[in-house]
Amino acid sequence: MEIENRRRLHVISTGQQSREVLVEISKTIHPYIDMLHIREKTWTAAELIETVDELTAAGIPLRKLCINDRADIAWMKHVRGVQLSHHSAPVALVKERFPTLKVGSSVHSMQEALWACDEGADFLLYGNIYETTSKPGKQGTGIVNLEDIVLNIPLPIIAIGGITPGRVEDILRTGAKGIAVLSGIFLSEDPLEAVRAYYMAIHKEVKQLGETI
Repeated sequence: MEIENRRRLHVISTGQQSREVLVEISKTIHPYIDMLHIREKTWTAAELIETVDELTAAGIPLRKLCINDRADIAWMKHVRGVQLSHHSAPVALVKERFPTLKVGSSVHSMQEALWACDEGADFLLYGNIYETTSKPGKQGTGIVNLEDIVLNIPLPIIAIGGITPGRVEDILRTGAKGIAVLSGIFLSEDPLEAVRAYYMAIHKEVKQLGETI
């Protein structure tokens, strides 16, 4: 599976910007990222479909797109994958009905990670690792718990939550397969500069760990 080959940078939309802004930022940053998650809980199916069309028209390949929750739209638009959470359809059902999709599952504990793995998820987003403004008041799970997940779950683990470029080294040394970023890029004053900082941090640490880019 391609996602296992090297460390990955996932970027997730914040739900705080218009479709026009989302597309414009995505067009700028996509050469530096591996997966763009469209995470817009209030958008209609029609808006999500139009967004995929606008993103692809802007030159962003379908293999880089992932839609949160809406497996039906992800399948119809032939994007790479769907990201599921606790309120989504069961992973096993999505895998059965939409076998061409890469299915990610958002988890917050070892128990949830084991369940998603047993259900057939292709990769996991685990966190929040550090305290983050997107989840105010919620304490970070920490590096030790991340390492425990990585060691015990035979799936690619993407770490999420409060990750800055300066924290990438600690994340990658756990064996995590990548990081996911929301506001650190999409709400940055300069999204292109921000994504470059994450990209450089990931590739610097991968080289130090002796991995192939």
